[in-house]
Amino acid sequence: MTQSQPPLPQPKLEGSGITSDQYFEFTPEKLELSNGYLGYGGQDQLGFHLSVLTNMGLLTAVRHTNLSLWLEALKGVVTEKLPTVNAQPEVAEAMLNRFNGAISQTWRQ
Repeated sequence: MTQSQPPLPQPKLEGSGITSDQYFEFTPEKLELSNGYLGYGGQDQLGFHLSVLTNMGLLTAVRHTNLSLWLEALKGVVTEKLPTVNAQPEVAEAMLNRFNGAISQTWRQ
């Protein structure tokens, strides 16, 4: 019987813990620095990155980085995912307009 991989950590606004299974699966035994990147043996690092964000919380991560980069990343992901939304083109366009409006309001505050 093979043991299945634990679910990927799911970051929330506030920091929270990960399970011991997630720790053992996604945390490297030894971090390595290669060309300026933290890594370990060429493995997929998504679980490790999500673990760090889960522990840190998204609000803390955003507070300590450039807000415009977060907004740019969010806009890219929203634009990328809109075609997969099961909605009429007018609804998808309205969703993007609403997102753009929210970003514009953020800049004015």
